[in-house]
Amino acid sequence: MRTFGLIGRTLSHSFSQAYFSQKFDRLHLTDCRYELFELAAASELPQLIARHPDLAGLNVTIPYKEQIWPYLTRVAPSAALVGAINVVEFQADGSLVGHNTDYVGFRESLRKFYPAEPGPRALILGTGGAAKAVAVALRELGIAYWFVSRDPLQAQLTYAELTPAVIGAHPLIINTTPLGTYPAVHECPPLPYEALTPAHYLFDLIYNPRETLFLERGRLAGAHTNNGLEMLELQAEAAWTIWNSN
Repeated sequence: MRTFGLIGRTLSHSFSQAYFSQKFDRLHLTDCRYELFELAAASELPQLIARHPDLAGLNVTIPYKEQIWPYLTRVAPSAALVGAINVVEFQADGSLVGHNTDYVGFRESLRKFYPAEPGPRALILGTGGAAKAVAVALRELGIAYWFVSRDPLQAQLTYAELTPAVIGAHPLIINTTPLGTYPAVHECPPLPYEALTPAHYLFDLIYNPRETLFLERGRLAGAHTNNGLEMLELQAEAAWTIWNSN
């Protein structure tokens, strides 16, 4: 039995297990299963691997996309480019290789959603591993951006600096924070939502719930909205390709 799984701190919101379980059923892969592994710290990865010698691949989510780095044998160019890891490949010689498929999933989903024109600007809400993947994708698409954070020491802008004028100058706003993720569905990033217009495009990496409060408030203001479900599917398929490349 080949075991694949997701590691993170809290995983009750995740659709990954359902996605891969349905994939295995559809492909009649009776020798594969997908599990959720909640870890209190990234340092628990070696013990997890020791307990599950049949592990064949892992996805990585908040907050371990950056913290897992020291426990891997090496990183692939995609992970080095982003500076974060969301896929772990188990090679035949026992090596653990970190990859990043988040930025590809986001890039391809954004291509369909956002009609980029010359000189577009974006706001990336958050500064974690997912935000880094988004930044790489935006650079590849030629979209300039600012990071936004509560901590002025870690970002180019703070939420307090998001005036209506700043919002108006940035038609694309991407939420990479966990704010609004199930079960805390009544949370959302602190933006001046009244400044949003039909010219704005809001992309939330969250996919559970399908419409976060961030997206709902954007939709009510007339903005275009998109959640992270397609991104999840695209990055998952890229992960599956990596896991079966040996």
